[in-house]
Amino acid sequence: MNPTFSNSKQIGIVTSFSELIQTDFEGTRNALCWYRNLEGDFKELVSKLQLKENITEVTPKDLLALQLSPQGNCAREIILKDLQELTDLGAAPVLNLLQCYERDTDFDFITTDVYSFHVDRSPIAADTFLCTYHGAASDLIANDEAQQKILVPEIRAQLKDLHDGPEAEFEDFLKENYFDLHYQAQPNATPINLGVGHLWRLAVDHPTQQVLPCIHRAPIEKDGEYRLLLIC
Repeated sequence: MNPTFSNSKQIGIVTSFSELIQTDFEGTRNALCWYRNLEGDFKELVSKLQLKENITEVTPKDLLALQLSPQGNCAREIILKDLQELTDLGAAPVLNLLQCYERDTDFDFITTDVYSFHVDRSPIAADTFLCTYHGAASDLIANDEAQQKILVPEIRAQLKDLHDGPEAEFEDFLKENYFDLHYQAQPNATPINLGVGHLWRLAVDHPTQQVLPCIHRAPIEKDGEYRLLLIC
């Protein structure tokens, strides 16, 4: 067990898929981790999949078409089971082979891409599930170690200049452009890496959510290494 996970008040540790989906978020706990040491050769899977774009969706059919060693097949079976369990739950999981995400370079004072610390938003009760099977893994950060970028005075002033409209419409402008979803780490912040193989459930911003949404970010990819990521 990773002591960083078990010592965090933000993270709850579970030992099964059923426990992952049945455990409630509460208090400062807005991330749940099904901690796993997965067997199987996930690197072999990645080496045999074809990257068609920077982000390529991999279907179960794509996985089943691969000729794999016993260890590669073990990795494939784990992924297929994860996809099926999430689908049975009513989620819509996607397996992505990733070289990189698109960067937001529109402004030099704020970014809204997934490399920025951010929260997810949903109009309905939902959670974010993710698992990195291979490659660099995402980070999360405690809510009290980050500040909404729109509340940083310098950034807010520049956003108001960008808006250049009625004050009454400014908050709507921030939401419509997703500026309000992004956060800036405090100087003393200690991001927690989510690691490889663990299946995570993260709290999302939605009307009935009882806890703060989980702040997280995508990692900077390692040179020459693709990520294999399940997300929904």
